[in-house]
Amino acid sequence: MPPGPWLCLALLLAARAQDSWGPWPSRVKPPGPRAPGIGSGSVRRQARSYHHLEGDIRWRRLYSSTHFFLHIGPGGRVEGTRQPHCPNSIVEIRSVTVGVVAIKAVYTGFYLAMNRRGKLYGTREYSPNCKFMERIEENGYNTYASLRWRHEGRQMFLALDGRGAPRQGGRTRRQHLSTHFLPILVS
Repeated sequence: MPPGPWLCLALLLAARAQDSWGPWPSRVKPPGPRAPGIGSGSVRRQARSYHHLEGDIRWRRLYSSTHFFLHIGPGGRVEGTRQPHCPNSIVEIRSVTVGVVAIKAVYTGFYLAMNRRGKLYGTREYSPNCKFMERIEENGYNTYASLRWRHEGRQMFLALDGRGAPRQGGRTRRQHLSTHFLPILVS
């Protein structure tokens, strides 16, 4: 049932009365100047700087939503393991630039890398193949997409399938659960 005309009038008068309460209280700042050319509801924002995040180093275990920890073995083989305390599953996630990270196995010294075909491998030498775009998804998991390589214009992601094997990058999508990882703090 639509509201009656008296209810609408009362709400309108209450809103007008609220506007005429006088100056802003001392603890509340009035809205800042409006940005030119932008709708009347917009307030000018300062450009954000994230340079303090560059060079950040975190030690984590990457736990896949397929219930495997990312494991980079002594030979550079990338796979998943269910052992929560395996030393080869501890990785150093280093921020290269904002939103771009390099992932290195702490004990084996191998960097995680992806070649142009989307194959994951470990390498001792840091190269452009070792750069991944880190993104926090809406469900709280992180995804890692190759910065350098794409397959038919689409991003290729780090992924572990239901058996713990790495998935080919060209067959991965951001929405696939196999590409979702939780960076778990090393204790």
